[in-house]
Amino acid sequence: MSRPVVHQAASLLLGYPDQDWPGRLGTVRTVLESVRGAETGLLLRFCERVGETDPLVLAARYVTTFDRSRRRCLYLTYYTDGDTRGRGGTLARLKALYREHGWQAAERELPDFLPLMLEFAARVPEAGIPLLTRHRPALELLRFALAAYHSPYEDVVEAVCRTLPGPRPPSREAALRLARTGPPAEAVGLLPYPPRTPHSPHVEETSR
Repeated sequence: MSRPVVHQAASLLLGYPDQDWPGRLGTVRTVLESVRGAETGLLLRFCERVGETDPLVLAARYVTTFDRSRRRCLYLTYYTDGDTRGRGGTLARLKALYREHGWQAAERELPDFLPLMLEFAARVPEAGIPLLTRHRPALELLRFALAAYHSPYEDVVEAVCRTLPGPRPPSREAALRLARTGPPAEAVGLLPYPPRTPHSPHVEETSR
């Protein structure tokens, strides 16, 4: 297994399927086919499952999957900080970590956006892997939510989780307990997500 390859591929596959999606998917598949491992097998299975899907259809599914349910949020600090004052501090520390390692994150996304964090881990593994490992509870909660939703994106998050050291929570409840060791919930009106374009704005959907 090549962790940087898995993390970069997962970053690209978890991005919004825009007009460049067919080329992006083809490039990822070509690279993954030359790398052996259970993790790359999961990523290739995802590629196979979505490979024949019309990009417009996949884009609509992406919005429904990630932008309309807080349980399937791609912004990892939301699982531990929620709508709290502490989340702003966490995001600032993430930006500082990126700068410390000479990496400039895309300004259009918050620094806890999973595809962005995965790209950082691929480029700077010595800092990125510990960062992802610290956010394992959030990753596992996302994985459990995607599995319950029967989403092919579960394979991508599962592949990422398998690259990280240490024990994994055996259940959603265990992952939730770990996530709750973060800052306590304190609603102050902080938006859990930044504005996203070109797809629809987030709407609360906690029942799924």
